[in-house]
Amino acid sequence: MRKEPEKNRAASVKRKHHSNLTFRMNVLFFAIFIVFSMLIFRLGYMQIVKGKDYVRILERKEEVSVNTSVPRGRMYDRYGRILVDNQPENAITYTKMQTSTTEEMLDIAEKLAQLIEQPTNRVTLRDKLDFWILKNHDDAYAKVSKAEEKKIRELENMTTSQINAQIDKLVRERITHEELTQLTDADLEVLAIYREMASGYSLSPQIIKSENVSAEEFARVSERLTELPGVNTTTDWKRVKLSSLAILGRTTVPTKGIPKEKLNYYLARDYSRNDRVGESYIEAQYEELLQGQKTVVKNITNKKGQIVDTITTYEGEPGKDLVLTLDSELTAATEKIVEEELLKLKALPGSYLLDRAFLVMMDPNTGDILSMVGKKIEKNPETGKNEVVDYSFGNFTTAYEAGSAVKGATLLTGYNLGVITPSTVFGDEPIHLMQTKPKTSIFNRNGYISMDGLTALERSSNVYMFKTALLINGTPYSYGMPLRLNENTFPKMRNNYAQFGLGVKTGIDLPNEFSGVQGPSDPTMGGKALDLAIGQYDTYTPLQLVQYISTIANGGYRIQPHVVKEVHDPSKDGQQLGQLVTEIGPTILNRIDNSADEIDYVKTGLRRVYTGSKGSARQEFANAPFTAAGKTGTAQAVYYGPLTEYYGTESISFTHVGYAPYENPEIAYAVIIPWATTNTSANLTNNNVIARKALDKYFEIKAKYKNEKVTDSDVSHPILPAITKDEIGEDEQE
Repeated sequence: MRKEPEKNRAASVKRKHHSNLTFRMNVLFFAIFIVFSMLIFRLGYMQIVKGKDYVRILERKEEVSVNTSVPRGRMYDRYGRILVDNQPENAITYTKMQTSTTEEMLDIAEKLAQLIEQPTNRVTLRDKLDFWILKNHDDAYAKVSKAEEKKIRELENMTTSQINAQIDKLVRERITHEELTQLTDADLEVLAIYREMASGYSLSPQIIKSENVSAEEFARVSERLTELPGVNTTTDWKRVKLSSLAILGRTTVPTKGIPKEKLNYYLARDYSRNDRVGESYIEAQYEELLQGQKTVVKNITNKKGQIVDTITTYEGEPGKDLVLTLDSELTAATEKIVEEELLKLKALPGSYLLDRAFLVMMDPNTGDILSMVGKKIEKNPETGKNEVVDYSFGNFTTAYEAGSAVKGATLLTGYNLGVITPSTVFGDEPIHLMQTKPKTSIFNRNGYISMDGLTALERSSNVYMFKTALLINGTPYSYGMPLRLNENTFPKMRNNYAQFGLGVKTGIDLPNEFSGVQGPSDPTMGGKALDLAIGQYDTYTPLQLVQYISTIANGGYRIQPHVVKEVHDPSKDGQQLGQLVTEIGPTILNRIDNSADEIDYVKTGLRRVYTGSKGSARQEFANAPFTAAGKTGTAQAVYYGPLTEYYGTESISFTHVGYAPYENPEIAYAVIIPWATTNTSANLTNNNVIARKALDKYFEIKAKYKNEKVTDSDVSHPILPAITKDEIGEDEQE
């Protein structure tokens, strides 16, 4: 009787559990019903309401990114004066679709020809042949018989494209001159437009005309854009130089685009074929900074290849601006000085080989190139008259015998190798070696003059340097001695000269630097080692000479020269330079292996060249209002210039190196006038005159800047106008 309540309770619990399970199952089925209802409703909405939109979306596709150009970085001198600028100009472009046909492009070209005047000077014979075939397709291919075509197609190991190319070649060969003359001037203008349209990539804007697009042409095309699919009017720019200085470099123009020899290099870096790129010097050296970052867009096309939308994926940035080390006012003044002295020399008898002169000025403590002048006389092919052109790049791409200007390096080489000391005294006398002509100093052809190193520099003693070279060879001088060089004599001398930058690249931040030419190191050519000691064997560039004298001036440190001082972001307002990105400071390449006392001793000798009673530059520098030191040079050189018919002619080259102020050097300079005269007895001092006038101008401008509070130390200084109003367009640059 007691167990019945327990059975009732168990049955009650079981019924309750069954009831809960049924409820849960109902809730679950209801939830599933709701979800499926929502899915069906959503699917119906997508198919019925949004179906057409999604079909259009599915028909679209993203194409490869297209880069569009941005303004190239500008260049300023060290004080913010503009040297290279960008000038905006109207442009007409064409963007080829992936589905564009030849017929459609030709139709657009014909319409454009009615609206603009397109120059035809770039149209080639191949262009004319292809265009004639395009205009006369049936007549053109009728020139190849069916038998000939069959024979070509039966050739083995040829692809379809190669077969077609072979047939096209035959067609071109058989088009007559008379048939080509059927192309009218109007046809050629259409062809000139069509060739530009066809030269670009699909979906990439191609410039049709950007030079001399008139306002009327721009307006006419703009009004008819709806009739010209793919054509657009926009603003392009061209490079404008406000200085004739060649080391600024040049860029290509859109009609030339990337040079063929560098095409793959630039295409791999997302350039377009018709992009401007730096071709030479600073423009080429700093291409990556100047070019900027292009705007990147993606073209959204439909299934017909038509662009339906353009999405910008990256906003481009104009190229970085460069502040150069050059002082454009000093450069302009020294250019005039060099040109005047060059023309004066050219007017003298015996100057028929003379065609160039160089001056380079550098801060010996920082390596900043303040002025780099090269002038060259060339005959204008149109007028037949001589003209003076810029040849500034010759300062580091051409080399010459420097003569006595290198004697400071010879003395310091002797000290370093331990063969002489500052107290060494030699007798200046004719050097008689076995089977050679006597070798003498210019001022002493027959006598004997006792002198130390200071006097040797002041009077420019060749013999002192000869006897130093003999000791380096391990063979002290004796009258009539035979001379055979040890194998290490030339290397020892050249390695020491290289410490000053002579005979090696200076490391300047410009392309195509030349290290000079070393003469043969034949042990039997003993006399050549003596010539090397007085700068009349190996050749050096003007830039090497200024690096060499700077090394002495600053106490023994070889500083790398450079022409770019700062890198800035583009200016935001056109009034102030943009934010400083990089400042390029001094780079020490090495220190020479000489003591400070030895260097100071040589510097004293160089000072006596300017102020000593017998100093070779006394006439020009003794009365200077500033202190300076330097060394002159006269080299007997064999001509090897552009006039090949005169190769082997003996001539005289003049050089000069120096620095100022003597106590605390801030400017170093080098002058070279190669092949100045064939009159070997001429006593010309134009090299010294150039050096003195250049220094006068340097200190004059320095004082002017101080009075006007002009400084190059403030990186936020304002943008200043160029010192000249002359503009050289990119299409005018040589």
